[in-house]
Amino acid sequence: MTETLIRAAQFFLSLSFLIVLHELGHFIPAKLFNTRVEKFYLFFDPYFSLLKKKIGETEYGIGWLPLGGYVKISGMIDESMDTEHLNAKPQPWEFRSKPAWQRLIIMVGGVAVNVLLAMVIYAMILFTWGDDYLKTENLKYGIECSELAKEIGFQNGDKILTIDGVYYENFSDIPEAILISGATEVLVERNGETVSISIPSNLIEQFIEKNESRFIGMAWPYIAQKFDDGSVAEAAGVLKGDQLIAINGQEVLYFSEYVKTLPLFAGQEIQLSVLRGLDTLNYNMMLGETGKIGVYYVPPKELISFDHKDYGFFESFPAGTSMAMDKLDSYVQQMKLIFNPETGAWKGLGGFISIGKQYSPEWDWYSFWNFTAFLSIILAFMNILPIPALDGGHVMFLLGEMITGRKPSDKLLEYAQVTGFLILIALLLLANGNDIIKLFN
Repeated sequence: MTETLIRAAQFFLSLSFLIVLHELGHFIPAKLFNTRVEKFYLFFDPYFSLLKKKIGETEYGIGWLPLGGYVKISGMIDESMDTEHLNAKPQPWEFRSKPAWQRLIIMVGGVAVNVLLAMVIYAMILFTWGDDYLKTENLKYGIECSELAKEIGFQNGDKILTIDGVYYENFSDIPEAILISGATEVLVERNGETVSISIPSNLIEQFIEKNESRFIGMAWPYIAQKFDDGSVAEAAGVLKGDQLIAINGQEVLYFSEYVKTLPLFAGQEIQLSVLRGLDTLNYNMMLGETGKIGVYYVPPKELISFDHKDYGFFESFPAGTSMAMDKLDSYVQQMKLIFNPETGAWKGLGGFISIGKQYSPEWDWYSFWNFTAFLSIILAFMNILPIPALDGGHVMFLLGEMITGRKPSDKLLEYAQVTGFLILIALLLLANGNDIIKLFN
């Protein structure tokens, strides 16, 4: 319960921060172009608001429905569907009276702020914490595979060579390259030989259906670092520094394999094999009801060489910009998969529950800002989609007006807003419906 509350608090804080800055991206250029802003709201306020105060010509407030926020600009057909002003003569302070180029800047302001904000956050992350990464060449124990990865041909201990002929220096880029980028062939080194693995086109669908936490990861041996009080392994004779290698004569090398395998023998006696120096030793022990042996592993950073790079203040900004663009490109690739029915990726579309689960169960500022920056990228991309009722829908009509020289009729804009609103409701239901289905599964 505590973990859920911590995640929810982070999500709420992150979303509030991003919404306010996004709406400022509309508010500031509107003010610069002498356009009246009637309302500035965090969250929506149908029927009533939690808090409001009018300053000058603008009412600032907090709504009760946390699905976004808005600025209500005079003379604009928006999600409020307030069309009373259309019957009156256009006024100089109204949105509809402004030149198309000014209206365009006002509409893209929110998306621009989200992109710039992501760049700045990533830059400050690099400046504050630097960057820890694992080079693919330093993965001396190879990869550890999920069940799906094993099914399509990967094996624990494989070393990734290339993906569709491309070598990836940073290991963290590899799972995404296989799952999302449409890879068709992966070459791995296995027992000194090069092995080709074909990647099915619906891999992402299979991954979603199996509901696995990861596809492949870094492998490292299970070496005893210390023991719990009452550890059955310690009582049987296992010592600090021993490498666990088998259960009942069956090879089990990696920690995650023990997590899956040991509970199967709960309440039973097992034989645990360890490697001590050059000797293989066997120890019999009786497992309790939980199937735990009470052995802490040596952290992988003590076994595998990670690289770290620190960034100066000015050096961090181009690196942060590059990082934001990489994240944007990755998200675009994911959306392409979602809109391609053959991949089945739409089944993985998630709503508020999926987003909330991305936050750390413990309050960690590095993780918080990292995901906040990515969420800012998501909001920028989603808002610029050419769907009426989103910023991108307004931009689409404005560009058409600038190209043709003809302004769309108010009725067309009204109908477009309603259509766009229905599309958004459908997407919202699909995403959050998927979350609910996953909970029941």
